[in-house]
Amino acid sequence: MDVGELSLWQLGLLAVAGLMAGAVNAVAGGGSMISFPMLVVMGVPPVTANVTNSVAALPGYIGGTLGYRAELAGQGRRLVRLAAVSVPGAVTGALTLLAVSAEMFRAVVPWLVLASAALLAVQPQAAAWAARRGGDSSPVGLLPAQFVMAFYGGFFVAGLGIVMLALLGVFLTETTHRLNALKGVLSLVVGSVSAIAFIALTSVAWGPAGLLAVTGLVGGRLGVLAARRISPAALRRTVASWGAGVAIALEVSRHVA
Repeated sequence: MDVGELSLWQLGLLAVAGLMAGAVNAVAGGGSMISFPMLVVMGVPPVTANVTNSVAALPGYIGGTLGYRAELAGQGRRLVRLAAVSVPGAVTGALTLLAVSAEMFRAVVPWLVLASAALLAVQPQAAAWAARRGGDSSPVGLLPAQFVMAFYGGFFVAGLGIVMLALLGVFLTETTHRLNALKGVLSLVVGSVSAIAFIALTSVAWGPAGLLAVTGLVGGRLGVLAARRISPAALRRTVASWGAGVAIALEVSRHVA
């Protein structure tokens, strides 16, 4: 699909979706749950929409990472360890996506989105449980968990930030903004690896991907500015509610299509 095939109102909606997705990705993750359904509504097949979404999300991750440079201070060693397990996880997830049928993908997507939204909603309780058990004292458990999250991100980008933010909050005793900064860089690693695999092995809707990428970059920078002024609790509730709504809509559309 090329941008020239879209009407002006479709272009406008896609641009707004890109801005919102980039901002939400930078703030708490889950922005792809805005752009992914928009691509599907515009007629892009679900697997191609997911691939396109993965490629388009990269500039938004870059924008968010640049905005959180200060919060990354002192996290270099931790970041290297987590990135090292994220690369093979993302490759495995991307290859799995390309191996499954389109119908199987459509069937599992709503449940993946719903699970990620639920995990974000209970993140404070999960973090409190982890703190009672020692919090940051078990980095060994974090590494395999991050591999699983990277696999998820390679398989299905929508909700990656939500799942990863919740995971990091369980294992690490850090502020929300420092977790967001770490999540942003790791999302960039996973997104870059899976995007390279998709570009090499399958088709991408380059027109919509380009528009979402440009607007996502702008949205990512704006999102960081907004994040410092938004209550973390309100942010979690809003994104989790949006994710649950998207999951329901995707499941309903699968049965009425």
